[in-house]
Amino acid sequence: MKKKINRQLLLISSMAVIITLILVVSVFYRLFQQQVIDDLKTYAHVLASIENQEEGEQVSYGSSVEDVRITIINAKGIVVYDSNASVEEMDNHAERPEVVEALENGEGQSIRQSSTMKMNTYYYTILLNDGNVLRVARESHSIWSIIYNALPVILVTLLVLFVVCVGLSRFITKSLVGPIEEMAADMDHMENVSVYEELVPFAETIQQQHEAILKNANMRQEFTANVSHELKTPLAAISGYSELIESGMASGEDVVRFASGIHQSANRLLVLINDIIRLSELDVMDQEVPFETISLYDIARDSVDMLQVRAENRSVILTMEGNPCNILGDRQMIEELIYNLCDNAICYNNVGGSVHVIVEMRNGHPVLEVKDTGIGIPEKHQERIFERFYRVDKSRSKSTGGTGLGLAIVKHIVAVHNATIELKSEVGKGTDITITFQELSSDTVSSPKDAE
Repeated sequence: MKKKINRQLLLISSMAVIITLILVVSVFYRLFQQQVIDDLKTYAHVLASIENQEEGEQVSYGSSVEDVRITIINAKGIVVYDSNASVEEMDNHAERPEVVEALENGEGQSIRQSSTMKMNTYYYTILLNDGNVLRVARESHSIWSIIYNALPVILVTLLVLFVVCVGLSRFITKSLVGPIEEMAADMDHMENVSVYEELVPFAETIQQQHEAILKNANMRQEFTANVSHELKTPLAAISGYSELIESGMASGEDVVRFASGIHQSANRLLVLINDIIRLSELDVMDQEVPFETISLYDIARDSVDMLQVRAENRSVILTMEGNPCNILGDRQMIEELIYNLCDNAICYNNVGGSVHVIVEMRNGHPVLEVKDTGIGIPEKHQERIFERFYRVDKSRSKSTGGTGLGLAIVKHIVAVHNATIELKSEVGKGTDITITFQELSSDTVSSPKDAE
């Protein structure tokens, strides 16, 4: 990156120097040309003020400037006088542009380059009262000759400017890249790095992303440790019971009891593995979910019907009320969400308690609400209840067969559907979880979001 920035800065500065040099030379050469023409014009008007041709010749010889050539041309283009050459040997000048212009407009001028491009000849003409044309001329160096003569100075100047540009480009590159390198070297303490104002939003974004990565890494590490612990318990029970049966130490009713323990631990293991796989699928979900218009009321009613037996076995009354309303979502995920919420409400309820499911429209948004009269959640645990494997009452959770992943799955599904979740709970009185979905409209989108 440094080399690329250096190259680009050097290229830009070199182009700027060269272009500036060309423009300066061009402007000054044009000023020089104009100055030469103005000098010739002044000299020509002085000579033109002499009305007498004979006096004009005397002036031309007696007062001529060393490098100025004076020529008198009649109306037919014949040279009648020239201060530097014999008139008999000179060609007709009737078609010379400066002569033609003087005969037509009273004055004329032109610049002609020599074949070697080292010298330019400047001409200025003026029409005299007697009908003749007075022409004054002067030779001067061309722009190429000036550049050639000044080439050593130009090269030295370019070299000095190039060295200065190299130093400036390195300084600017270091100023630009330095803070980034410092942040990259110690991303845990980026707030101590002094950065320029324009880099502050970038630094804040990088820091937030770094913190998010660290947080995710810690969560995954914690998740891995929890998975190992959760799998270890039922596997240890299965191994212990089977070892007792295999060694013949169990007989009769003990065999039945141990077999039942193996069966329960195996079921718990299957449920745990299924929840882990499902949570992993939601974690890596990075493509659009094919949403469709589904009836939230119908899915909730089917889930309640399916869980009636489970509720009766735990002496819990499960009821539902509401009105038909549609959402844009994934049917399987919504079924899973409602099932987990209701199952959780049943498992952590009291004997004779109740679970009430409500589906209705509120302020134009479809709403799912699950209320129970269960044990409730202490306020200090409510912020963490949606974390993986987090349990308020670990002994009760394991006795009911809970894996500690149900609400974590609910949180992911809610995020995927761009919905919001609200939890209200009071110890000994119950828990109320409300999920508000997006309003069903043509503007509703179906792309998943990060579930964290």
